[in-house]
Amino acid sequence: MRILAIDTSSAICSVAILEDDKLIDEINLNDGKTHSENLMPILNEILKRNNIEIKQIEMIACCTGPGSFTGIRIGVASIKPIAEVLNIKVASVTSLETLAMNVENADTIVPLIDARNNQVYCGIFDNNYNKKQEYLADDINVVIEKLQNYNNIVFVGNGAILHKELLINKLNNISFVDNNNQSAVNVGKMGYKKFLEKNLFDADTIKPIYLRKSQAERLKK
Repeated sequence: MRILAIDTSSAICSVAILEDDKLIDEINLNDGKTHSENLMPILNEILKRNNIEIKQIEMIACCTGPGSFTGIRIGVASIKPIAEVLNIKVASVTSLETLAMNVENADTIVPLIDARNNQVYCGIFDNNYNKKQEYLADDINVVIEKLQNYNNIVFVGNGAILHKELLINKLNNISFVDNNNQSAVNVGKMGYKKFLEKNLFDADTIKPIYLRKSQAERLKK
């Protein structure tokens, strides 16, 4: 199965093409331009340099958040018409799932994404990248309290980097990984996992995952 994967939920605009869970090619771009400026050009570039026509894509895997509110909307809005025209299914992949896949052989994998103002998005996964509980969006200290119930945690993500000292001081038997970047490659791999689990969607049912309201919405309230 040829999979087109995209991730616009972080500062990196990332596009990849996979055959099942094997990478064919990827482009990651963080040049200061917006994802709306970069996404379609690098999508066209990756197809062209691999001699692949868009009609040969059999599934799309899209990172639906949480993360950049604007970036997520751009990604979701961009893949919907492609999937509809091609009449193919879409895998909705969270940014926490993609970060978890940077970790191998761990009892408990905890991706943390910085949500500013001491807030984080948090996922808790087992070694097969299945959720152990629902996602969290809360103050880092509240999240740490909830993590007291888990052992041998491996942390990943920019939130783990930002709060590393606090995590070390508050928790035991923890470790960190070197690769804390999100990528479309992991979106594609997780998308293929969801395909095998028959957990795919029609394009018109894919929605962004925010976990909390935007800053503008919070200020307005």
